[in-house]
Amino acid sequence: MAVLPILHVGHPNLRLTAREVTREELALPETQAFIDDLVETMHHANGAGLAATQVDRPLRICAIEVKDNPRYPYKPNIPLTILVNPVLEPLGDDTFDNEEGCLSVPNLRGGVRRFAELRVTSWDRHGATEQRIVRGITAGTFQHEVDHLDGKLFLDRVEDPRTLATWDQWKAHRETAFIERVRAVVARYGS
Repeated sequence: MAVLPILHVGHPNLRLTAREVTREELALPETQAFIDDLVETMHHANGAGLAATQVDRPLRICAIEVKDNPRYPYKPNIPLTILVNPVLEPLGDDTFDNEEGCLSVPNLRGGVRRFAELRVTSWDRHGATEQRIVRGITAGTFQHEVDHLDGKLFLDRVEDPRTLATWDQWKAHRETAFIERVRAVVARYGS
């Protein structure tokens, strides 16, 4: 396994729409090795997720995992999940305000409105179709990663630029209030 370089905001390839992967392509040893590298890179960077486009591969593949993540101590744990060709369907109109950061946008966080409940349809890393319902903060994580596959960054969804803050300033001035909002979201939706 290898740790891959992560593209940063301003790199034009972050704005590309990723292409779907065929089952035959997914089964190739080089695609499976790439998925292993994607997970290794996510772990190395302490990310909650990582999309293929963030490591300069325009494939509709992303990895998500939260396991007592030091960057996001308020996020509920999510087991390692590989999404191939994911499709997200909001279940209702409920939304919540999330404050997001991104490995491709270092040292910056901002407020983003996310759907509170989603149906996620995708393949796993072996091409089996999976469907799951995700809610709350976890739903925000899924939306963030799938946005990358569509060439979008959380910056594109920030409605109020006054919510933008460096990581240190966010921790000093906004983290406590945000954690209280997260607790309310978790209490309502479970994750």
